Amino acid sequence: MNAGKSTALLQVAHNYEERGHRVRIFTARLDDRYGHGVVTSRLGPQREVEQFDEHTDFVALMDATPGIACILVDEAQFLSKPQVVQLHEMAHLRNLPAICYGLRTDFQGELFPGSATLLALADEMDEMKTICDCGRKATMNMRVDANNRKVTQGAQVEIGGNARYRSVCGRCFRQG
Repeated sequence: MNAGKSTALLQVAHNYEERGHRVRIFTARLDDRYGHGVVTSRLGPQREVEQFDEHTDFVALMDATPGIACILVDEAQFLSKPQVVQLHEMAHLRNLPAICYGLRTDFQGELFPGSATLLALADEMDEMKTICDCGRKATMNMRVDANNRKVTQGAQVEIGGNARYRSVCGRCFRQG
């Protein structure tokens, strides 16, 4: 969170398109922080994109749209295991790069199912860094309540931005 994932995705899309290549960009249907079907950077750039949910069949979508040079996925932690497998197979069997941006863990330090499968299958991983309020490298996402106190119980997925989550280091995560 707050590491520039969406900004990086938008830049990669721009780079492909600037060279005349077509991309398809997806974000999670359940993420409505900036409206539905929008990838938005905190720096300002945004773009309307396609949405995915647990029923999205990426192979069928790519079969219906030949000539795509790359698939870009924002909020990839919300992919299902079968969807990650589809993207992996397309990358290797169809030479169609799939570049995914997302969180590794939830507010309790648990892997998201999509993230776990991405970690298992990814050919490359680049960690995007941000810092904790204390100045250390932030590696955790801490959910907070209206009084900015750490929340330790609840559903794994609760959409929210800076008002609900803070990027923190391991120490600040454990101290709460």
